[in-house]
Amino acid sequence: MTEPDALAFEGRQFTAPQLDALADGLAATLTKRGLVAGQRVALMASNRPEFVAALLGIWRLGATVVLISPAWKHDEVDHALGLTQPSHAVGDHPVLAGLMPMLDLDEPISPAGPTARSLPPRADAVLAFSSGTTGLPKAVRHTHAGLEEAVRHWRDALQLTRHDRIQIATPPSHILGLLNILTVLRTGAWMRLHRRFDVDQMLHHIESDRITIEMAVAPIALAIASHPTLESYDLSSLRYIMWGATPVSASVAETVTRRTGVNWVPAYGTTELPVIACNPVDGARLDSVGRPVPGVDLRVVSLQTGDPVCLGEVGEIAARSKSLMAGYLPVTETDEVIRDGWYRTGDVGWLDTDGWLRITDRLKEMIKVRGFQVAPAEIEMVLHGHPAVKDCAVFGIPDGINGEAVVAAVTTCAPVDAADLTARVDEKLASYKRLSRVVFVSDIPRLPSGKVLRRVLKERYGCTSNS
Repeated sequence: MTEPDALAFEGRQFTAPQLDALADGLAATLTKRGLVAGQRVALMASNRPEFVAALLGIWRLGATVVLISPAWKHDEVDHALGLTQPSHAVGDHPVLAGLMPMLDLDEPISPAGPTARSLPPRADAVLAFSSGTTGLPKAVRHTHAGLEEAVRHWRDALQLTRHDRIQIATPPSHILGLLNILTVLRTGAWMRLHRRFDVDQMLHHIESDRITIEMAVAPIALAIASHPTLESYDLSSLRYIMWGATPVSASVAETVTRRTGVNWVPAYGTTELPVIACNPVDGARLDSVGRPVPGVDLRVVSLQTGDPVCLGEVGEIAARSKSLMAGYLPVTETDEVIRDGWYRTGDVGWLDTDGWLRITDRLKEMIKVRGFQVAPAEIEMVLHGHPAVKDCAVFGIPDGINGEAVVAAVTTCAPVDAADLTARVDEKLASYKRLSRVVFVSDIPRLPSGKVLRRVLKERYGCTSNS
């Protein structure tokens, strides 16, 4: 009996045994290069079968994967490597290759015999990156046991079975992309990976591959809703489209449903706790991220005292679960967000009497652009390096489908064009951290402690034009 395909990518098809053979081949190559259990491997690659093989192969040697975003540039990658100290590197990106010796995934991988699997439950499986409230991105430690729990939560919430067919265009270094890949693998479902998002390709493959579940973030949702010939595609195989990473834009979701008949399943998670809440597959609603998934305890706590508040009251969302991260690197950052086993998400919202969760705001200073977290301090550091910048503060303002736009308030000590500052950030940082606007101000509002009053800046410049 012919083995069914498990993964498709461009014109290539892979069965599960073929993926296993690639993973074993990559593990054999890394063994020859000296990789041993307990070490860390930086993985910086696009969404492709070799990424999956690398992930599995590194785990089979008992090593930990450090997920590096392929959108990052030199300084960002250098910071990540300095923080996590990987001994080896695997990928397809010249930035990583320029910083340390890299096993290139564009070179053929020779399949090999089975590699002894070593997955101690409490050992770190991956280090993913999440921006904290201040400073540069932190590494989030997820153990094998924690990831398995998250996969189970996601599979059950989505009612995923081996008969489902899914395509994934979100980056595999982002927790949502990683979670989708792992859940498909563990369930025995079928997936198509896309190197990058292209709405025409996505719609074509829903039709030709008979995709049953589409994984979407806000820009994907907008691209579907605004597609001029959406009705010409046969999307009848879709059970639903999942919306994650950013709050649902109801008008966009409703437009897609009106034009196609396909409904949405909104969900909520973070890098630190991948699955927190999800709508039911049948009877989902667009005004809530859903109810807590089984295995996750959820409560809302007072912004002032940290004590639980009553149902219907607004406060900070806190959660606990076996799928919660093992901690941050640097380790000193962990105690800021985990207290008595409860993870303080930094998101503000409320629970109704039926357990539906609504998110209304964020305590954290992070700016969320298309599902990616952007730390103001990281951009401020780049701007401060310009000789004309005297002081600056970066903040986010609402920006429809993208979630937020990045704005910089700048005081200067010499003439400089906004375009020069925007270009400097473009040169140093990933494209999703790009400045949408620069406003030149006489001073940056701060507390006596020096803390920037970002809320004041949001209120003052949130609706003005470029200046």
